[in-house]
Amino acid sequence: MADTYSFARLVLLVAAAGLLALLSNRLTERIRVPAPLLVLVAASVAVAVVPGLHHPPERLTEQLVTLALVAILFDGGLHLGWSRFRAAAGPVAAVGVLGTFLTAAAAAAFLHWAVGLDWFAALLVATAISPTDPAVVFSVLGRREVTGRSGTILEGESGANDPVGIALMASLIAAGGVSTAAASRVAGEFVLQMGVGAAVGIVGGRALLWFLRAVPLPSEGLYPLRAAFGALVLFGVAGLAHGSGFLAVFVAGILLGDERAPYKREIERFHSALASLGEIVAFVVLGLALDLAVLTRADVLVPGLAGFAVLTLLIRPVLVGLCLAPVRLTGRERGFVLFAGLKGAVPILLAGFVLAAHVPDAERLYGIVVVVVLLSVLLQGGLVPTVARLLRLPMREVAPEPWAVGVRLRDEPDGVHRFTVAAGAPAAGHRIDELDTLPDDAWISLVVRADRLLPVRGDSTLQAGDEVLVLADPGLHAQLAATFGS
Repeated sequence: MADTYSFARLVLLVAAAGLLALLSNRLTERIRVPAPLLVLVAASVAVAVVPGLHHPPERLTEQLVTLALVAILFDGGLHLGWSRFRAAAGPVAAVGVLGTFLTAAAAAAFLHWAVGLDWFAALLVATAISPTDPAVVFSVLGRREVTGRSGTILEGESGANDPVGIALMASLIAAGGVSTAAASRVAGEFVLQMGVGAAVGIVGGRALLWFLRAVPLPSEGLYPLRAAFGALVLFGVAGLAHGSGFLAVFVAGILLGDERAPYKREIERFHSALASLGEIVAFVVLGLALDLAVLTRADVLVPGLAGFAVLTLLIRPVLVGLCLAPVRLTGRERGFVLFAGLKGAVPILLAGFVLAAHVPDAERLYGIVVVVVLLSVLLQGGLVPTVARLLRLPMREVAPEPWAVGVRLRDEPDGVHRFTVAAGAPAAGHRIDELDTLPDDAWISLVVRADRLLPVRGDSTLQAGDEVLVLADPGLHAQLAATFGS
């Protein structure tokens, strides 16, 4: 019976912590402090003051955060989709890969010459703080979403540079030091992880799409679970093949993002919720593993402050700015991308790798990374709405849509086309019965304006921004796109 009460107390504690973490998102909208920071600080304070609450084992922390990142990256790929990624593939690759390397190299040089870390320790810390987490940016923006290429670049960067940073850190730890031989080993290991991870993601993503479409299941609730387990399979396969499992699941998510599949909406909603849960779990576990006493040491706090300042004010604006130089962005969009290089869970996870590897002075290196992350989330994250407002960044309100209208079909519909009426399109400002470019056998079945469903009649006038659902032959898609597009 005592075990039953102990288990009940544990369930109560975990459930209460989860509810508070969810409600912290509402608090974020008011105080503009990112919810992940609130969760991290609350967990670290709780482990320091609550009797009987202990730091979790390093290995368990690493495993839980790894699973959380798999969920986050897969959902990020689903949300990004192939069409959006393809439109910004060049900038994403430049910032996510080249920008990560340049940032790590410059930060390592600063930490070595200015802070006094030896080259290997400096490279470990610099690699840990190089990946960014724009998801934190979007969390403090509340119900506003960045429009244009800058938002896509930020999303793509967060998905691309996390696997890059993780693979680079693993290669450095495996090398065990800094030398010419170690450099060649790091380069070879990194190329292997990226190449294998990308290959597994492409092949596995296509295989997973076929599996989703071709093999039916007895219940709709099983389809999202199948996609989740499929992503975990790809992560495991890539890892066993010495590749980056994180890159594999991100690439697979991108390939699935724009494709049609049975219960696709349910799959997307499930993985969005799973990614939110993963973010909560990651920051709670990392907070429980954090020793606040280490952060107050001068040899941790001062290097962390200096590293954050140089990284934010000099290294990212200059080096990532060079990577974005050929990209066509407005000055406002460019400025926001350069400012929004926030740090999140991945840098602390990478610092955890350093702890687990028992590198000399690992506790101090871990503390420096945590200081950089806390300052980034608190100061940069708190200023994101202000900077976006000052730059007059193009944004749109994302209102919650709790109600849905739809029908379930046994077979995949071949002739359903969905468009958003563009400004200047032939359909904009015209009645439906006046659309000469609309094929005779095409039928506009639904019109949504300002999140409201409108009755469809011949005298209904379409406006820019309307979402329309058209029933027509699949071969007419190009002609329909010319009618509703710009």
